Amino acid sequence: MARERKLRHQKAVGILTRYLAVRFLTAFLMLFIGVSVAFQALSLLSESGDILAGEGASFHSLIRYTYLNWPQLATQLPPFIALLAALMTFATLNQRSEIIVMKSVGVSPFAIVRPLVLAAGVIAVCHFAFNEFVVVPTTKRLTQWQDADYSMVQKTMPSVSTDTWASEGGNLIRVRSVTRNGTILDDVTYFEKNKQDIMETVVTADFAAYVDGKWTLFDLTTFHISNHQLTRQSEAPWPITLPPERFLALSLQRDTVSFFNLAETARQLQAEGQSIAQLMSWLNQKLANPISSMIMPLLGALAAFGVFRGGMLFIRIALSAAIGFMFFVVDNLLLALGQFGSLPPVLAAWGPLALFLFLGIGIIVYAEE
Repeated sequence: MARERKLRHQKAVGILTRYLAVRFLTAFLMLFIGVSVAFQALSLLSESGDILAGEGASFHSLIRYTYLNWPQLATQLPPFIALLAALMTFATLNQRSEIIVMKSVGVSPFAIVRPLVLAAGVIAVCHFAFNEFVVVPTTKRLTQWQDADYSMVQKTMPSVSTDTWASEGGNLIRVRSVTRNGTILDDVTYFEKNKQDIMETVVTADFAAYVDGKWTLFDLTTFHISNHQLTRQSEAPWPITLPPERFLALSLQRDTVSFFNLAETARQLQAEGQSIAQLMSWLNQKLANPISSMIMPLLGALAAFGVFRGGMLFIRIALSAAIGFMFFVVDNLLLALGQFGSLPPVLAAWGPLALFLFLGIGIIVYAEE
């Protein structure tokens, strides 16, 4: 008898879990499609003039922009959409008194929220995979296309503009873009100092090439600051020892490199004694951003519990939304501090998650009392 009762209870819990998860996922998909399409339409309208002004542009250019730009827009939405979907799900359940019925038969607030958190976990896994296999390649292609002024005729796309800075022995190096695994540097500026640490010469070159273990500058102009003298050469050796891998690592852009490539680059730079605060912030954020969807049902739970009376449901929804939006503000602020080294990368990426996780659990505990 007890075994049958336990089986019936497990079956009922399974049905309830599927019901709540399906409601949440349905709301998520509806909102995700609607919001992403709206954002893509606005982006297309704002860029359509530049796209159609590109060489060889046609209606196909607009289609190409859409499928290259949509992943970049879509990847920013899941945590925000998860919050809205949780609010919609909980508000509907509360309005129909389904929350009251569940609690009256002994279902705890944690049991009500848990299916939505599990469904958000599925969204988080899909979000991470989408970033790795779709967003990274399409964002790189879009950036190259934009650097080519949306040309549909140019067969070889230019390298992505990076504006990379490096230093060696107090001398500064600025490179506009890095190609061929770091062996070709475009638009190079070299700021050379003397022994008194005073700027002595500024060398600008059309490009630099790494051949047989040595750097060579081509089409260069040397400006001597002391006597304002200009010297032009077709080519000259470049006396630096930085390897191509260093320039390639420094030129990375977060949205155009995968998680595992970023981790390998951070490992290489750390082995060379370079600062990797920015890379580690990006690396942690690539994990933390998808996982943040899982705490949104906790932050939206305030809309689920409480008596539906007058304007109280609206006030609860507004408070839940305010807490959710506060998370995005704190998350972006700490990420910026982490990139500039003001906060440890782990704290910058995971601090907001930990803080608002405890806040969400506190909301559920309050609802159980």
